[in-house]
Amino acid sequence: MEKREFSPWKWQEKLSYVQAVEVKNVQSTLYVSGQAAVHSDGTSSNADMRTQLELAIQNLEKVVTEAGYEPKNIVRLTIYTTSTDEFIKNCFDIFQDFVAKHGMKQAVTLLQVVALNETLKIELEATVVK
Repeated sequence: MEKREFSPWKWQEKLSYVQAVEVKNVQSTLYVSGQAAVHSDGTSSNADMRTQLELAIQNLEKVVTEAGYEPKNIVRLTIYTTSTDEFIKNCFDIFQDFVAKHGMKQAVTLLQVVALNETLKIELEATVVK
């Protein structure tokens, strides 16, 4: 697999993403459903967004690795949240740590939604290649 990132500007670097990702000679692609703060017994977390983001990341990492892929090869990540303001002010460091931990270079879209299932505040949807 060949992967190239494109960012004609530098400002997005401090936000831990790139403007575009090109992937060639892909062996396979994994489309991951939105991963949220859902415990292994299927119950939704009612914790604050910061705690929920940590669990959603753990769930995303688990799905990706158990499918035989690596988080570093996430090329597209969509973040759904009930408050972009809260995400940016209170959770962005967790997101940046996740990206740095895996050396990810991914395209990102952050969306505020009216609601997520039950008590959920954040959900992560990914595309992964190998």
